[in-house]
Amino acid sequence: MSWISTLLSNLNYGTILLLMLLESTVIPVPSELVVAPAAYHAASGELNVLLIILFATIGADLGASINYFVALYVGRPVIYKFANSKWGKMCLLNQEKVEKSEQYFDNHGVMATLTGRLVPGIRHLISIPAGLARMAYWKFLLYTTIGAGAWHAILAGMGWYLHTIVPEEQLNDTIKEYNHYIVYAILAIVVVAILYVVAKNIIKARKTK
Repeated sequence: MSWISTLLSNLNYGTILLLMLLESTVIPVPSELVVAPAAYHAASGELNVLLIILFATIGADLGASINYFVALYVGRPVIYKFANSKWGKMCLLNQEKVEKSEQYFDNHGVMATLTGRLVPGIRHLISIPAGLARMAYWKFLLYTTIGAGAWHAILAGMGWYLHTIVPEEQLNDTIKEYNHYIVYAILAIVVVAILYVVAKNIIKARKTK
């Protein structure tokens, strides 16, 4: 998609919002190649890093809300039909990925909307099962904002740090390399958070007996 490449090469607050909106629907836009490079340029004074995180998070909220309301009103059969269509495949989507996001939501409940924003392969689809499950929209939006904001803050921190050690022509390759370590760290954080919630619920259940 050449128009996405054009937007990626002209990052400003508007394009950041738009690209993160697209990333939170079904269009394959890698957020690490949006927020991190924008923060890289913010380190030299071209942009404000806090505004980058803000506009990226607003974009993510808007895109996730689109998925939520589509799922809420059209239902599972239409979602699956689109995922298996030619257009779905162009968006790197299939029914298996949607089912995977549903399983994650079923396993982790409403917290999945928060933690799912940090999990690769789940991040842009977790809003679909939230809509299918008719999760309260205010709660969905709150958890989405926290999860997306945390993810964008991590990416912005990486971009800001790389400005001190990496020349711009090597930036994207370095981001992809660092991204693997970030994903592993985030997955560890998610696991710890889930274990904490589970342990807390078990202790609470025992006290009520």
